[in-house]
Amino acid sequence: MAGKDRKKELARQRYERQQQRRAQEAAKARRLKIIGAVAAVAVAVAGAAAFMVFKEDESTAAGPQCVYKDDTQGSVAKDVGRPPGKPAHPGIVQATVKTNQGDVEMQLYGDKAPCTVNSFAFLAQKNYYDKTECHRLTSGGLSVLQCGDPTASGGGSPGYRFANENTGGATYTEGTLAMAHSKAPDSNGSQFFMVYKDSQLPPDYTVFGKITKGLDVLKKIAKGGSEPAGDGKPKKKVEIQDVTIAGK
Repeated sequence: MAGKDRKKELARQRYERQQQRRAQEAAKARRLKIIGAVAAVAVAVAGAAAFMVFKEDESTAAGPQCVYKDDTQGSVAKDVGRPPGKPAHPGIVQATVKTNQGDVEMQLYGDKAPCTVNSFAFLAQKNYYDKTECHRLTSGGLSVLQCGDPTASGGGSPGYRFANENTGGATYTEGTLAMAHSKAPDSNGSQFFMVYKDSQLPPDYTVFGKITKGLDVLKKIAKGGSEPAGDGKPKKKVEIQDVTIAGK
């Protein structure tokens, strides 16, 4: 091979080696870039997942939030404000309704009906129920004593209303404590009823507790009858003197 041709061949080989090295370096750079991108995506996904779990845990820890809306249907019997949105009694709560006919002790279902128990306890602590008459006594298929209206008319309201709770498959057996409401949806307020004998009702009334002591008091009141008979004002005057919530 002539000297000039030899130089050309060597130059060509150097060029090819350079091109090969450059191709290898470029391929390596692309691999590193891809690995870095995948790692970044993995970190981002992990971070997002951690954020979502944190937010979910945070939301779960916060518990239910209650909504108490303006009551535009009933007349405001006594305005003591509104309960806090976060239930203050998330578990089982003991309460006592003291009346001139005797005491009725009850267990409130803060776990099953948190917003109802929250409202009931709030009104009790604000003395909303003090010196109020139980205005309705029924007998027959419906055997309840209804209380909680300072006007004793059945139309009184605390100025707010809230939605039903714990009604799925609800039954109203002897000793049940439930909320009374109007025909309007989500119209719970301050009025409640105590069942002194198994009663037939559709599952439309929030069950928020049960009577643990004092059924004899209710049955004594029921035995006295109502005016008019069957569904009316108790003949034996029933006045709530105080409602106490254990530990509060």
